[in-house]
Formats: sequence, structure tokens, C-alpha cells
Amino acid sequence: MSASGGTKAIVAALAANLAIAVAKFVAFLFSGSSSMLAESVHSLADSGNQGLLLLGGRRARRAATPEHPFGYGRERYIYAFLVSIVLFSVGGMFAIYEGYEKIKHPHPIERWYWPVGVLIFAIIAESLSFRTAIKESNAVRGTLSWKEFVRRAKAPELPVVLLEDLGALVGLFLALIGVSLALATGDGLWDGIGTLCIGVLLILIALVLAAETKSLLLGESAGPEDLRKIERAIVDGDRVTRIIHMRTLHLGPEELLVAAKISVPNDDTAPEVAASINAAEERIRAACPIARVIYLEPDIYRESADAAGINPAKTPGGPNPPH
Repeated sequence: MSASGGTKAIVAALAANLAIAVAKFVAFLFSGSSSMLAESVHSLADSGNQGLLLLGGRRARRAATPEHPFGYGRERYIYAFLVSIVLFSVGGMFAIYEGYEKIKHPHPIERWYWPVGVLIFAIIAESLSFRTAIKESNAVRGTLSWKEFVRRAKAPELPVVLLEDLGALVGLFLALIGVSLALATGDGLWDGIGTLCIGVLLILIALVLAAETKSLLLGESAGPEDLRKIERAIVDGDRVTRIIHMRTLHLGPEELLVAAKISVPNDDTAPEVAASINAAEERIRAACPIARVIYLEPDIYRESADAAGINPAKTPGGPNPPH
């Protein structure tokens, strides 16, 4: 995975969630708190999710085969999408069910010090995991806001861990509020309400993750900065005079396909055209190292053809944006 930073954040989250899941389940056994049961399942689901992310990163490193000539980079997107499904079903739906049952049949919390102590421990552990995810994300997000980083990141691991950790922290505070109100009032209804809120929170986070990873699975183009680098690298003003049209596609977080029709002088010989294409490919790889697969088609630029635009039926993506 590119980011050893991404792997470091996943491992930190996995270690924290496994310890927290065990502690929460023990607290549930001693106290009978539904918030603790929901939170223990949440942490267990998060642990499984981190395992899925690590597995996806490992499988994505497999070499290309004749059946999969562009490699397996997108496996990281598939496993990230599975994470959103697990978070929605195992985490969110279970918490909503458990909260509904507790609201319908409330009962007081026993041995209050177990859930309160475990929640405080969990908040500390999750905060450390969240801090690691923030630190590793800051190293790659540049000037992007957090919202833009989650939406534009081509590597899914860090946004997934960030949202999971954020959801876990908010869920822990919701559980603490629910347990505290239940203890203060002697009414277990508040514990059920806290559990229900945790379920809604997890489902919302799962829906955001599903939407973002679905976009990656469908295939996203290069980011605006990489597009500008590639465009500047292709055109040298001498042998390659302009880009007639271009398409890019992420084969994986660190693998980019670039396909472009370029304009060359109409009196160039075949060896000169070949040399121009080779030089352009070298410039692209130097400017954008993740451009692993490059196809450049030479052509003669004609204003009439450019004015007519591209036939969407023959060229997916519709008319080419202006260059």
C-alpha cells in the first residue's frame, strides 16, 4: 500500500479496536448495558473492517496476469466497499435493533463503574488511534480540507479509518451520555436511546463510505493537479503541438491509465512521430509517476473536427473538455 502511513493507521486502529471490543463486552456482561453491547459489536465490526483493508492492500499487490492485464489495484476499492457494508449491517443495524429492544423493555444498569470505566478507557484508546490517522492523513492531503480529502482521495484506507475512528469517538460519547443519564435517572430508557443514536450514526458514516468507494469502483479520472501535470508534459510546442482529447482512469490508487490523441506536424515521418510519442511518454512519467499505462495516438489537428466535437457513442465520457 502506498502509504505505509495508511498501513500504520490501519494497524493502530486494529489494535485499539480489538482491545476496546473485549473491554466493552466484559462491561456489558457485568452491567447489562445495551450501549455497551452495541459498542462492543461496533468495535468488533471495526476490527474486521481493518482486517479487510489489510487484506485488500495485500491482494492488490499481485502481479498482472493475462486475464487481468492491468493488475489488481482496484481490489483495495472492493474491500473498502465491503467495509461500508459491514459497518452498515453489523454495526448500524445491530445497534438500532438493540436500542429499540432496550427502549421497549428498559431495565436499570448494574455495576455502573464497569461501563463508565470502559468507556473512558475506550475514548482514550480511540483518541490515540484517531490521532495516528490524522497525522498520517496530514502527510498526504496537502492543502485539501478534510471534506475534500475524504471525497478526492484515491487511496481509500485513510479516509475509511478516519471516518471509522471519528464515528467510534462520537459513538463512545453518545454511549457515555446514555449510560450517565440512565444512572442519574434510574431509567434504562436513556441507555436504549443512546444505543439507537449510535446505530443511526454508524449507518450515516457507512452511507458516506459506500458513496465514495462506489465512485472509485466505477472508475475515477486523475485529480485536477495530476491532470494539469500530464497536460503540460504532453505538449512541447514543437513535436506535439496540442492535445486533441484525453482520458485518464485510476486502475488503483497509485496506478493511472492515460490515453490521449495528440496533434503532430503533418509533415513528420513515421520515425519522427514515434520519437515524439516516446519523448511525450517519458515527460508524462517524470511529471506524474503514477501514470503507469500510457497510450498516445498521433493525429493531425483539424479545426473543423474539433468544432464538431467527439462522438459520445464512440468515445465514452462525452465531449472533451477544452485544453
